[in-house]
Amino acid sequence: MNHETELNSPDDLAATRPAVLESGCRTSGYVLLTAAYNEGATIGSVILSVVAQTFQPKLWIIVSDGSTDKTDEIVLQHAREHAFIRFLRVARVPGRSFGAKVRALHAGSKLLDGATFALIGNLDADVSIAPSYFDELVAKFDEQPRLGIAGGFVCEESGGEFQSRRSNRVYSVAHAAQLVRRECYDAIGGYAILEYGGEDWHAQTSARMKGWQVEAFPQLKIYHHRHTGEADNLVRHKFRQGRMDYSLGSDPLFEVLKCLERIPERPILVGGLARLTGFFWSWFRSDQRPVSEEFVAFLSHEQKQKLMTTLGGLFGRGRMHHPS
Repeated sequence: MNHETELNSPDDLAATRPAVLESGCRTSGYVLLTAAYNEGATIGSVILSVVAQTFQPKLWIIVSDGSTDKTDEIVLQHAREHAFIRFLRVARVPGRSFGAKVRALHAGSKLLDGATFALIGNLDADVSIAPSYFDELVAKFDEQPRLGIAGGFVCEESGGEFQSRRSNRVYSVAHAAQLVRRECYDAIGGYAILEYGGEDWHAQTSARMKGWQVEAFPQLKIYHHRHTGEADNLVRHKFRQGRMDYSLGSDPLFEVLKCLERIPERPILVGGLARLTGFFWSWFRSDQRPVSEEFVAFLSHEQKQKLMTTLGGLFGRGRMHHPS
């Protein structure tokens, strides 16, 4: 099925906000959204990964964001073979935009109108997962009624094998392969369109503000297959991440320590400095933030709590090794 539509920033599922579902997540099932732009090299593997799931999605909307390679052809071929896959092509917004992915997801969500499901999720077009991934993830939602957003740990190839990404945290759910409880999704207004990206960070912070739990499970692996670009592209990427951090209200001291911690990440030393430069570039420009003061205050409180816990642990170990 090939649909053409214009991107008018639809408010996700706001027009069809559901009542709270009484049945379990496994009974009501889950749906997936994927935005793909020129992912012909990886989209086929992603689809086979979902087809092999022991608990398949009720619907999977794959949105081609103006692809010019073989992405559309590959998705359409699989859509003809698997009834739960739907294809949507949208016109890409001209120029470089980190909000294009979310605009595509918003457009795809309109095809979910009238569908019954307990969980809605994002699956990136350049990852693969084990056959039991969503089966195990849905079980977590049934076990934890206040779990709002959940996913696994991202693994990337290093030295010929996949290893857990340094930035993985149990309290931070990567957007790459996540599920969101439908009530939570509606409460936070879906994924936000942000100039510098960070829709996953925004979603989970908003969820915690609303009283939902957010958790990433290390045993659930997400294999990221995209090869990172050249060093100069990486530096621009890190600089953009710094501007993203500022736009969401990251605390300056927390940002400094975070960037210092990530100095070993590629490009070594330069990447951390580029991210920190991006943050303070926006800071000195007093760039306008797209989030509320309440959001900034909540995030700042969370980060200061993490700083206190980290520093307390360090001083505690110091006292253990050097008793007075």
